[in-house]
Amino acid sequence: MVSTEYERRIAARFATFDQDGNGWIDREDFIAAAKALLTEFAVTARSDKGQALYAGAEAFWQGMAGIADRDGDQRITREEFVTGAVKRLRDNPERFAEIARPFLHAALAVADTDADGRLGVTDTARVLRVFHVPEDIALAAATALDPDGDGLVAETEIVPAFARYFTVPE
Repeated sequence: MVSTEYERRIAARFATFDQDGNGWIDREDFIAAAKALLTEFAVTARSDKGQALYAGAEAFWQGMAGIADRDGDQRITREEFVTGAVKRLRDNPERFAEIARPFLHAALAVADTDADGRLGVTDTARVLRVFHVPEDIALAAATALDPDGDGLVAETEIVPAFARYFTVPE
């Protein structure tokens, strides 16, 4: 049972990972997210970027499973997700960033079509939409990651923001 406002917010973020909507997060959800991102940006799975993304997805899955899969069944339920996030990540969002970084780095490389290390706000929103973030919220979030208004977002801004989204109640 989700008891605090913080836990309710973290539980709502569960759907971001549960790509197929079956009620749990597993390796297949991370593979599906990688595949969807490759499709969105027309990058092949066998390319260096595609292979890096799948490796990052596996690392992210392993990190999440290590934190949240309490019963070892290779599936993370909503309750396990909330418990793992609350108990292990709330006081240390940097830990979540460490787990997510290989996947996020590879995802940004896939979306960074000009290879300058930054994404346009529109491409950042496209990445978020792959993770089931509604279009208006994705665009608002991507815009918020561009405080200087130059239309570009760097990895150094995205990774901490991603970690905060999943670990900080605001």
